[in-house]
Amino acid sequence: MAKTKPPQKIAAALWALAGGRCEYRGCNENLVGDLISGKRDALFGYIAHIVGDSEDGPRGDKVLSPKLAKELSNLMLLCGRHHKLIDVDDEEGHPVELLHAMKDAHETRIATNTGISEEYASHVLRFGASIGNHEALVSTQAIFAAMPPDRHPATSQTIDLEMLNQAIRDDEPEFWELQRKNLDRLFADRIGGRIERQEIRHLSVFALAPQPLLIELGRLLNEIVPITVHNRHREPAATWNWQRDRPVLDFLVSRPGADATGRIALKIAVSATVNDDRITRVLGDDAAIWTITIARPGNDVVRQPEDLSAFRATLREVYNEIKAQHGEGQVIHLFPVMPASLAVETGRIWMPKADLEMLVYDQNREKGFVPTLSIGAPVAK
Repeated sequence: MAKTKPPQKIAAALWALAGGRCEYRGCNENLVGDLISGKRDALFGYIAHIVGDSEDGPRGDKVLSPKLAKELSNLMLLCGRHHKLIDVDDEEGHPVELLHAMKDAHETRIATNTGISEEYASHVLRFGASIGNHEALVSTQAIFAAMPPDRHPATSQTIDLEMLNQAIRDDEPEFWELQRKNLDRLFADRIGGRIERQEIRHLSVFALAPQPLLIELGRLLNEIVPITVHNRHREPAATWNWQRDRPVLDFLVSRPGADATGRIALKIAVSATVNDDRITRVLGDDAAIWTITIARPGNDVVRQPEDLSAFRATLREVYNEIKAQHGEGQVIHLFPVMPASLAVETGRIWMPKADLEMLVYDQNREKGFVPTLSIGAPVAK
């Protein structure tokens, strides 16, 4: 443990640079205040030396130890557990280079997050609903970590539209209308009025739910305020952080043949391939099937916000083209198989005064595609 106590101004500077949190990689424990004891002004951090402050101490050096003993660049703020770990329990596993890397990464993150202008503040909308027999949970800690550097949370409280532990399942007839009513009322209560009062100027959307409800959420959001829709990634690890490890998605559009004179289908097959016979089984062999897909559909293909921009542009063109070819008063039968973020965008860019009514289908394990919600038709009160 350290023998040299740094000057007060150096200690204060370190606490500020560390944001009052442990700098050990992956820890980030808040070292100011204690909720259990109620001591909000208590400090629970330890100032540790990277190069030991004595030659015979942890990572000590005959020349550097006395020279760096009070240098800010040689000090780390740590919680008690990690202070003991690097100096006692696993000194050999924590060389100087590793500790410098931890310090630099932590302090860079703190500087980036706290340096964001107030105009980049965003209210966090968290939406989760049951998917089949599984409940969609959206972690607050994970979504806050995914927002910088472009945005930061406007408050520590999320706006929750969670609808979990429902007594009825999605294969029961009343499920979809009940869920839509719940979502619409929650949205009006928790978001609509705040936007009208200009309390909310930007929304960051994190949503995991059945696709018809995601599309309905997008319809409610529409273009009322600037919005960033985030996507949860599974690879290389579960995270909401953008990956940017692949080229921007190229969306491919196929159009129906001249002999397709039946009902209009829009198949969005991005998460998986959907054969046309699954559509004709529902709408008939003469269905006019429009398709938006990518070269290699998969569950984890949306990697960056530019993917969403490319999707919006493609879908906007398809909405317009369908209306131009088939005329007013038609209904688009929408078959969505896509990542959650694209489902939200599908509803968000749909324009009630310009686009055709849509009937949204959902995949049921036993029954195949089944109709759920109508977008654009009057909603039962």
